[in-house]
Amino acid sequence: MNVQNPNPTQSYPVSMLPAHKAEELTKGGNLAHIALGDQLYTLRITRAGKLILTK
Repeated sequence: MNVQNPNPTQSYPVSMLPAHKAEELTKGGNLAHIALGDQLYTLRITRAGKLILTK
């Protein structure tokens, strides 16, 4: 079974985690804003197909 560990005290099967396609978040572009509380982050898809999340 594949398990990701968000922190050392918890583990969740991958199938229980929400999944989002980066291309859908960016609506076909390469940038999206993600809000967490009062902070705004930028998600970027690089030319190499990698993801970068910055504050």
